[in-house]
Amino acid sequence: MGISFLGKPKTLLEGLCGHVLALGAESIEVEYDEGYEWVYARHGPTSVSIAKYKSGSDDARELRGNLYAAAKKPVRTVLNGQRSTLRVRIHESFGENAFDVEIEKAPPLNPLTRPSFMAKQGQYLAYIHHYSKIHRQAPSEAEMQEFFRVSPTAVHDMIKTLELNGFIERTPGMARSIRLLVLPERLPPLK
Repeated sequence: MGISFLGKPKTLLEGLCGHVLALGAESIEVEYDEGYEWVYARHGPTSVSIAKYKSGSDDARELRGNLYAAAKKPVRTVLNGQRSTLRVRIHESFGENAFDVEIEKAPPLNPLTRPSFMAKQGQYLAYIHHYSKIHRQAPSEAEMQEFFRVSPTAVHDMIKTLELNGFIERTPGMARSIRLLVLPERLPPLK
């Protein structure tokens, strides 16, 4: 299981949604049938089964818990490098709850508007900008840890927060792939 926002383990729901996006689908459906929770990837009118979990198993309980929580409050996450929101609708199917999960890609920030970030976030963004300008590549998390004198977890959490808020983007699985999405003139001076 991967790592997601603020260093928490990625939920099973987020993992499934990232998988269906990679397959080119746009949403998922989850239904109970004959002792299993079936997961379908949906693209337009076509649905394809991508997973099934034995009802009562740890995975089935986790998935249902993720779905009920997301039905109450949409989940903001980063899936395959794209900021996304997961919205869940519950409906009845043959006397059981079934779930439709819509995966909405968040629009990119308008670079001409002044971004709203916290002071510490601004410092990380300014550091990334200056480091990239001098070294012609993005800094590593270890270099940010050394500069800011914080733990590896603190740096990783900040990077995930900056990505979730649309201030940076990264290529999943590629080192030093941070790219600023905020215009340099919108950044505070680096202290």
